[in-house]
Amino acid sequence: MPFWLFEKIITRPKQTNLFPEKVLSFTRKPITMKMCGRGIITTLAILSFFFSPAYAYDLNPLQDICVAINDSKASVLVNGKVCKDPKLANADDFFASGLNVSGNAVPQFGFAVNIVDVNNMPGLNTLGISIVRADLEPQGLVPLHTHPRASELITILEGTIYAGFLAPDAPNVFKSRLFSKIMNPGDVFVIPQGLIHFQYNVGHKNATLLASFNSQNPGVVMIPSSIFASDPPILDDVLAKDFQLDKKVIKELRKKFS
Repeated sequence: MPFWLFEKIITRPKQTNLFPEKVLSFTRKPITMKMCGRGIITTLAILSFFFSPAYAYDLNPLQDICVAINDSKASVLVNGKVCKDPKLANADDFFASGLNVSGNAVPQFGFAVNIVDVNNMPGLNTLGISIVRADLEPQGLVPLHTHPRASELITILEGTIYAGFLAPDAPNVFKSRLFSKIMNPGDVFVIPQGLIHFQYNVGHKNATLLASFNSQNPGVVMIPSSIFASDPPILDDVLAKDFQLDKKVIKELRKKFS
């Protein structure tokens, strides 16, 4: 059924008053589509004002620490590097070479890494991506570590690698779940941001992987050396209590990472 508007104002004299008085009388008057449209638009505008979501959040930091300072001369730029004038940019800013060979070796654990990030490819600045080549000798290990600012996507190029990460067990904060796979060339494994993980060569020949990150500076925290070789050192009492070990064992572990 159509909507009807009942409104009309007519004027008639009142016998006891010398001045005319407006009296309401009603008659049918159809509401037009134009009038309906205006009402709907007004209603939607009011509702959108009250129910509009607010998307506000802090940007993820690209540094490990950022201490506030009032002296601009002693400050550094956060969340990226200073941008070059686009007119001065060239192809070399977006190019890097060397991933065809292994990088810096860590003989203690039997692995080497070759990193391409914003520090050696300036064009990565603000793009949120970087890549690492890791080579592991037989029984070589990339120790337990985290990347506080990035998730990691591992692609196996050569050899057989056992990789995994630890995820917190919600009901019990003192336990964790291990997600792991033994992988061969062509296999891909993803590690969520900030979780402790490792890569270990279980094969009898060298293994190579590429690790991609969704950050120009993912950061890395090596768990064993961070704990036992911190500067200044953590108190022996703390580590002995934490790992439920004798202090003599803690001292021996310090020597291995010093």
